[in-house]
Amino acid sequence: MRIAQISPLFEAVPPKLYGGTERVVYSLTEELVAMGHDVTLFASGDSITSAKLAPMRREALRLDPTVRDWIAIYMRMMELIYRQADDFDVLHFHTDYFPLSLFGRQRPSSPRCTDGSTCPSSRTSTNCSRMRRSSRSPTASASRSRA
Repeated sequence: MRIAQISPLFEAVPPKLYGGTERVVYSLTEELVAMGHDVTLFASGDSITSAKLAPMRREALRLDPTVRDWIAIYMRMMELIYRQADDFDVLHFHTDYFPLSLFGRQRPSSPRCTDGSTCPSSRTSTNCSRMRRSSRSPTASASRSRA
């Protein structure tokens, strides 16, 4: 299976510093490769993986003091991945709600999964629920608190 793993860009995969999500992405990616899947990891260029690395920038955002607008970097990443979406059987996003708008309105043929830690907070849960309901993308949740 051709699988795209889309990691946050704040830390390398595996992370050099803190990076819980990046650790999960690393473990999942490496296991999928070991199982024989054709995996592409979309991450920062300083990431280390046995999958194909598709660097979205030279280094992790946290290590680059010149970054002024990380959201613009993420939006560009979503656009680049969208252009390649049909090259994959599955797109697995670990980038919170960033893919919901673009991938929800315009349907690439590949199924997609979105994991994230932002939506469960009380501050954002209402907005994330509204985005999911208005999106044509099917969504699933690992827990009721993230639904």
